[in-house]
Amino acid sequence: MFHISRPKRTYPVRTTLVWTALLILSTLGLSSSARATSSVRDAMVKIYQVEHRPDYDNPWDRHGPQTSSGSGCIISGNRILTSAHVVSDATFLQVQRHAQTKKYTARVVAAAHDADLALLTVDDPQFFHGISPLRFGALPEVQDAVVVYGFPEGGDTLSTTMGVVSRMEHRTYVHSTLSLLAAQLDAAINPGNSGGPVLVQDRIVGVAMQGLQDADNIAYMVPAPILAHVLADLEDGHYDGFPELGIHTQALDNASLKRQVAGRDDVSGVLVTHILPGAPADGVLLPGDVLLAVDGHAIADDGTIAFRRQARTSFAYAIQQHQLGETLTVRLLRAGQTQTRQVRLEAAAGAHELVPGSRYDRRPSYYIYGGLVLCPLTLDYLRTWGETWTTDAPTQLLHYYVNGRASEPEEEVVLIIKVLPAALNTGYEVFVNQRIVAVNHQKIRNLRELVRAVEQPASDPFIVLTTEDNARLVFDRVQAQRDHRQILETYDIAWDRSEDLRRLSVEHGAHVSQLP
Repeated sequence: MFHISRPKRTYPVRTTLVWTALLILSTLGLSSSARATSSVRDAMVKIYQVEHRPDYDNPWDRHGPQTSSGSGCIISGNRILTSAHVVSDATFLQVQRHAQTKKYTARVVAAAHDADLALLTVDDPQFFHGISPLRFGALPEVQDAVVVYGFPEGGDTLSTTMGVVSRMEHRTYVHSTLSLLAAQLDAAINPGNSGGPVLVQDRIVGVAMQGLQDADNIAYMVPAPILAHVLADLEDGHYDGFPELGIHTQALDNASLKRQVAGRDDVSGVLVTHILPGAPADGVLLPGDVLLAVDGHAIADDGTIAFRRQARTSFAYAIQQHQLGETLTVRLLRAGQTQTRQVRLEAAAGAHELVPGSRYDRRPSYYIYGGLVLCPLTLDYLRTWGETWTTDAPTQLLHYYVNGRASEPEEEVVLIIKVLPAALNTGYEVFVNQRIVAVNHQKIRNLRELVRAVEQPASDPFIVLTTEDNARLVFDRVQAQRDHRQILETYDIAWDRSEDLRRLSVEHGAHVSQLP
């Protein structure tokens, strides 16, 4: 299991530094770089955050404010580079330069939550006075020595830890659950270190991200290619994210499987098993295709490509090197014939998944009708079951997350997450965490369609919500409208729907309830 190296997160770390002073000196040659160390240290920043996270059990509310700290460094353009999880859902940010006492109010310029990176700035120019911004270096090789700077727990002053790059491959980023290139370090990264730069010869080659639970001195950094992609994406002032094909694949390392789907043994690649509706690959690739290569990179039967000398990683790397809107060349085998196709990468990773990953800096969507609190299923909601959510959350909800596949664009799993007890919903409390698939016998794809269906004028005196198991929750329209305001007042809820749905309802002329 992974943890994010920040105190407030529930990913504990148990690491101890095992490097001897002799090894540090001989490997890194600190005596020859002492003059550069001073200017590097001056560019280090400690970040103080007040976080106010949404409450996904009660989506109209927030959890109480929490404080935490992280690390960062000053780069060009009066910007501070750090981890997105250090500043996510922040309501107040302060930064403090190394060896100085004054704290300055900061703000987020951009957050790339998928890559766990963020840029901050300080409006007071005095904060950046006299600083030489750090510059970026190239992707290090395995066994290259690195230095990690940061402000971990246990003290207020700058800390440096030394280690080596021990592995380079795709890993799941805890903050976003997206799989991207990551570099494994044999170095201690403790709570508070997150966002601190990883340097080689005083150049940034990565950003400290997360550690590995139950392992000593195993940590991960966001490596140079991911940093470069995010900074290039932000050149137009807007962050778009990493593209994806929108497909699910199966490895072809079983000889019988390969012969059955490819018809011969002299090919390598992966089997396309599912295409997400509306994704970039939709209409270009088909289930049953064998994907042989992307952008000229031959795909091995285990789904990897060679991305540097004697190093392999997921074929997704070649896709993720592109920016949104660019075109990807794919080579595939279909019905025994090799074809070359072009795919326009117009969607960010995760955009077409049935259950979205964690969302930050935004409030959850919800709608209250008849005392039922209706929400789309998200990873954030699953995590309300705590650290052991992967075993404690309802089995059906976990199935949607792990194995669920959207059957059409914009499909969501709309759930009853809570019943606010009232006379008109008596007996419906047993349907908590059940999926609603239709309103008045008309199929709905998502929460927006449910709201429209409930609020559209109709002669039928009843509203009927149908669950996936074909159970019915029936409401008398007049009674539901009459009791609606009283339910909100009883449970001290200001709005009967989230802000995104309020905007939608206003556009369609619907009534939105708010307590005075």
